[in-house]
Amino acid sequence: MSIVKILGPGCANCKKLEAVAKEAASAAKVQADFVKVTDMKQIMHYDLLSTPGLVVNDKLVCSGRIPTVAEVQRWLQV
Repeated sequence: MSIVKILGPGCANCKKLEAVAKEAASAAKVQADFVKVTDMKQIMHYDLLSTPGLVVNDKLVCSGRIPTVAEVQRWLQV
């Protein structure tokens, strides 16, 4: 099972990123736990330059933009 973290303050882009990530996991039939991280100290642990950020299995895979469903599917299957 993958652990997917959405990094950000909870803005509209963070919510959109979460929706895209959940759609990708569902489409790829990958079981994942989704965690929202809003605490700035925890977010800075990932050397994030801009939000929203996406972390898959403790690896920052995307920041500052909303990836496509296909991109997230690839990251989930690695």
